[in-house]
Amino acid sequence: MTVTRTPTDTRTPTRGKAGALLRRAAVTEAAMWRSMYMWALRRPLPLAPGDEPFGYLGVIKPILGVFIGLSVVEIPILDLIVRNVVPWEPARWIMLGLSVWGLLWMIGFFASIKIHPHVIGDTGIRVRVGAGIDITVPRQEIETVSRSYRSMPSGRSVQVEEVGDRRVLHIVVGSQTSVDVRLRRPLTFVLPGGETEPVDELRLYADDPDAFVRKARTVSADKTAL
Repeated sequence: MTVTRTPTDTRTPTRGKAGALLRRAAVTEAAMWRSMYMWALRRPLPLAPGDEPFGYLGVIKPILGVFIGLSVVEIPILDLIVRNVVPWEPARWIMLGLSVWGLLWMIGFFASIKIHPHVIGDTGIRVRVGAGIDITVPRQEIETVSRSYRSMPSGRSVQVEEVGDRRVLHIVVGSQTSVDVRLRRPLTFVLPGGETEPVDELRLYADDPDAFVRKARTVSADKTAL
């Protein structure tokens, strides 16, 4: 028997995917503004006793600084050009609004990374990238933690790689990782794009991998890897 797919069958997944992307965009936008607000207020990072934060901003701080600086310079120049070239007055205000929004978004991104560091404590290793990625490796699931710098072929924050018969999840910052966390058994993690396949190892970036590993050794099952 031949089954004919109706037009509704092909459009529905597309609409669902578009809706999911819009929701993710809205959540990201709200997180940027919330992060900027909290950073401006200089509210202390809530930490449990024994928790220690580890930053990962250093590798991208120069790049963000350049982009923010260029945006500050660009706004008045672009406004001058539009005001003298485009005869339609609303165009000037539209471009000005977009330019200011872009500048504030980059500041919000900087703030989100600043106020959402990795955290190591009695519960395990909490890995974050801004307000979007937030996963925890329970202490009982940690086999070894070691320092290892790697340059990744892509700048995407989340990358999965097959290494022999093992699956590795890379949480990348600035196209780099600097810490390897081997798991005692395959685990899944919930990320913005959905739940991952079971992974055997997690690799992440920390500005001070030596300090990160030393602290991680105090909570991991195996205290010999450095």
